[in-house]
Amino acid sequence: MRNLPSRPLLALLIAAVALPMAGCARNRQKGDLPYVARDVGTLYSAAREKLDQHQYKTAAALFDEVERQHPYSVWARRAQLMGAFSNYLGRSYTEAIQGAQRFLSVHPGNRDAPYAYYLIALSYYEQINDVTRDQKITSQAQDALGELTRRYPNSRYAADARLKIDLVRDHLAGKEMEIGRFYERRGQWLAATYRFRKVVDDYQTTTHTPEALMRLTETYLALGVRDEARKSAAVLGANYPETFWYERAFKLMGENAVQPIEPLAPGEAIVPQLTVPAPVAAPRTEVEVLPSIDDAPTPRAEAPGAPTPATTSGGAGSTPLGNAPTTATPTGNPPGAPTPASEPPQDR
Repeated sequence: MRNLPSRPLLALLIAAVALPMAGCARNRQKGDLPYVARDVGTLYSAAREKLDQHQYKTAAALFDEVERQHPYSVWARRAQLMGAFSNYLGRSYTEAIQGAQRFLSVHPGNRDAPYAYYLIALSYYEQINDVTRDQKITSQAQDALGELTRRYPNSRYAADARLKIDLVRDHLAGKEMEIGRFYERRGQWLAATYRFRKVVDDYQTTTHTPEALMRLTETYLALGVRDEARKSAAVLGANYPETFWYERAFKLMGENAVQPIEPLAPGEAIVPQLTVPAPVAAPRTEVEVLPSIDDAPTPRAEAPGAPTPATTSGGAGSTPLGNAPTTATPTGNPPGAPTPASEPPQDR
């Protein structure tokens, strides 16, 4: 009797077989076509039919299938370019640019190379955003259009490329004006002047040049550079005299006219010296002055009275303490002492 596999082992085997099949089904759902060997005419015709039915994703996949199954066929080169064109119509601009670049890398000298360059430029051009967004795609569109006009100036795509270059340059100038107006609203006159000057220097053939010249007049007046403001207004009046921007610049220059300076008198200093006023003295208040020590009377030292022996009985004139009262004279001599004469006594 054979041992049958256990149920857990059987479940693991079924899962191992089902996972690859699920992966293949998932890949097919993403747009990959199953490989079916067909001749080049059938594949190319099916791709063209899907393209005419506006099924651009399917058409691009079928054109890629032509290149994959018949890489050395004459129709393979055409299918590469048609696949990029289908992606462009389906607004898959990144895939369209990659397909056209792959065609140019493999067939740089093909007669359809100008169209490949044109398709790359159109794919960038269709992605241009408004002036409030980043303009990196706009710069890439300008470079791609310039590459086409430089390589194939006489091709039938060059005229449309030149027209689109003017539109792209006008868009880039609008971006610079948007940034300059933002700086001007915030009072950052130097940064605003740089942006407006860039428009005048690099995009002088665009429709934003008159406004840029008027804004330069404003910023130069704000910075105090009146000569540069006058030059900007003069250029604006010479090239765009009938515009609203020239009227506004003319009005600004009139409102900020130069104030005449009176001539200096002979001997007058160019820079006047500022006189500092003398400080105002504080009012004095009378303060009572105490007499100094030198003016005070000098106290006189007096000799103490001679001590007298104490008596046991209090007699007349005795003090309560039993001592005789002191009878010193103001001269400081004790009573009964001889008064000194003015001359010494002579010997007898």
